Amino acid sequence: MAEKDSFVLRHLADVQPELWWLDSDPLEPAPHSALVGDLGADLCVVGAGYTGLWTALLAKERDPLRNVIVIEQFETGAGASGRNGGFCSASLTHGFSNGVHRFAAEMPIIERLGRENLDEIEQTIKRYQIPCDWERTGELRVALTDWQLRDMTEEARLRNGLGDHVVVLNQEEVQARVHSPVYKGGIFDHDGTALVDPARLVWGLERACLSLGVQIFENSKVEWLEDVDDAVRVHTPYGAVTAARVALATNVFTPLIRSARKYVVPVYDFQLVTEPLTAKQLASIGWDGREGVADSGNQFHYYRLTKENSILWGGYDAIYNFRGKVRREYEFNAETYATLAKHFLTTFPQLAGIKFTHAWGGAIDTCTRFSPFWGTALGGKAAYVLGYTGLGVASTRFGAATMLDLLDDLDTERTRLTMVRRRPVPFPPEPFKWIFIRLTQQALRKSDLREGRRGIWLKLMDLFGLGFDS
Repeated sequence: MAEKDSFVLRHLADVQPELWWLDSDPLEPAPHSALVGDLGADLCVVGAGYTGLWTALLAKERDPLRNVIVIEQFETGAGASGRNGGFCSASLTHGFSNGVHRFAAEMPIIERLGRENLDEIEQTIKRYQIPCDWERTGELRVALTDWQLRDMTEEARLRNGLGDHVVVLNQEEVQARVHSPVYKGGIFDHDGTALVDPARLVWGLERACLSLGVQIFENSKVEWLEDVDDAVRVHTPYGAVTAARVALATNVFTPLIRSARKYVVPVYDFQLVTEPLTAKQLASIGWDGREGVADSGNQFHYYRLTKENSILWGGYDAIYNFRGKVRREYEFNAETYATLAKHFLTTFPQLAGIKFTHAWGGAIDTCTRFSPFWGTALGGKAAYVLGYTGLGVASTRFGAATMLDLLDDLDTERTRLTMVRRRPVPFPPEPFKWIFIRLTQQALRKSDLREGRRGIWLKLMDLFGLGFDS
């Protein structure tokens, strides 16, 4: 092994394959029983992650008399909702560039709705007194190359024209905020992103739902849906719920509506967390504003300070497994952790010698347009939202509200959006899906090496409305 590789790997010597957010946290609620027997409900929500819990909470806030039941196959927040980086972004389209590329005419409305959605999340956290370490610190997106900074300047012009208030920073200005020798510049959005403890947020939403009378059943995998006259029967191993309406919030797991399966695939994302920084180490990197940070390549990193002043560092690799399998053993990837550690030390060489304490991964539901999509089934009695692509901490609330609008047959500003009415281009069947994704990932890597220029494959994807951007 090369001496340089050995130096990087020593930083991983004490890492534990555990989810940092769940490590000895006393705020985790008590478990819920499995569903046994038959129940009736006005609304049955399948999935107890962010989307499912927001759906249940909003449904009760809209109508306190509505009988709402949530069914979860594992435990509350067991999926992406409890294991993400805690970036709560106002974007509903996986970033401005992706949104304006696909929904240019609607972006003024979408951007406004996204900011309103983030404000409403903050108000909910205050209203229900959810202790989730909410910090409205904003986001600093950094350029590592001159071409990335050039693209940021144009993005800032467009965004500010739509009501955003972002600022382009030169090299001196960005390095004054966060001391890294690799930064060429950046774009700072002072209020479009909040940082949050994702597990505590999901637990807080759970407690809020319970306080309003929502029933939650865990360890109850929904096996199938039965269309029964004016209702839907939701079958689990030990029981069933017959509900007038069903909201499907299943994220990366196989959609219960067969026609939705072709639109979404799971990809694995990975994260590391350092030991808490000493005062000297923290001073060496600055970061007084505690902004969430992301770089601007197609393969990008995201990172932040935790409440304890550890650094959470994730992203870059996005791994798709053949046939879209979702398995617990995929949540640890030694090769990816070594890559992440190497890039961390390149970004912050002054932190050489620091130890990583936790490492984990999780599956993200993505689609060909990199942003959520909606659908209904069973004569409008069931609805779903999928495809958040890793930027769902905030957009799940919008997804839930829109799904409720569809189930309640409401004509709203949300349901009139093209992004709500139109589904993405479906993925091809296997093995073509696997080949397609691998070719796209290779093309994105080449694009980063060629100053962002998109090759023939990516231009072809753009032509067919696929247009992967990150």
